[in-house]
Amino acid sequence: MVAQGELWLLETPNYKRRPVLVVSRNEAIPVLSSVVVAPVTSTIRTIPTCVLVGPDEGIDHDSVATFDNMGPSGHYVICSALSALADC
Repeated sequence: MVAQGELWLLETPNYKRRPVLVVSRNEAIPVLSSVVVAPVTSTIRTIPTCVLVGPDEGIDHDSVATFDNMGPSGHYVICSALSALADC
C-alpha cells in the first residue's frame, strides 16, 4: 500500500512510467479508490510549490515534485515504489 510522502512510478494509459509523490493523507488512503499525487519533473523551478527530489530519493537525476499539477491517480496504475521523503 502507498503512503504519504512516498515516491512511486505511475504507469499512464500510453504505458509511459512517470514518478509521482503521494500526497493523500495516510488515514484516508485505505478507503479511497484513488490517491492524490504530485508529478515529478526534471524542469526545476525554485518556487514554493516545488519540492526538490533526486538520487537520494530514488530519482535518477535532480528533479522536483510539483504541487501546481496535483491530481488523483485516476485511471493510472501505481506500479512500483522508489522511496520516501525523509521530512514527511
